Amino acid sequence: MPLWTIYHSPGTLTAGERDELAKTVADFYADVVGLPRFYVMTLFHEVPADGFYVGGEPSGRAVRVVIEHIARRIPDSTARRRAAARLSRLLAPVMERHPDVHWEFHIDETSEELWMINGLVPPPAGSPAEQAWAAANATAPY
Repeated sequence: MPLWTIYHSPGTLTAGERDELAKTVADFYADVVGLPRFYVMTLFHEVPADGFYVGGEPSGRAVRVVIEHIARRIPDSTARRRAAARLSRLLAPVMERHPDVHWEFHIDETSEELWMINGLVPPPAGSPAEQAWAAANATAPY
């Protein structure tokens, strides 16, 4: 499961931009990575203006994205750099509309052995069971 948690200052991202980002993120993981769409979660947290600091100073306009990868692992340094660049390009269309915004992201990877959905251990990557989950866009015993 990729979980994107997007922290942002008030008024930084419009409702339309939040919708756009959530759809773009889900499309990427479903269409490019091959994950079932329901594996993808995007959470938006507006941080009060007096609660967002960059470099020890209040930041009136900032976005911080925390990306957690569980369903897939990035195998090596070259692939990690490529993934970071690709995800940066994914964020750029929205973020470039706000040149005054400080934005950054990072990716964490967690063991898939510590992950369940609806009480079920997700099927192995690319397996027929995972493909069935993707087609149904829902979990099912396998």
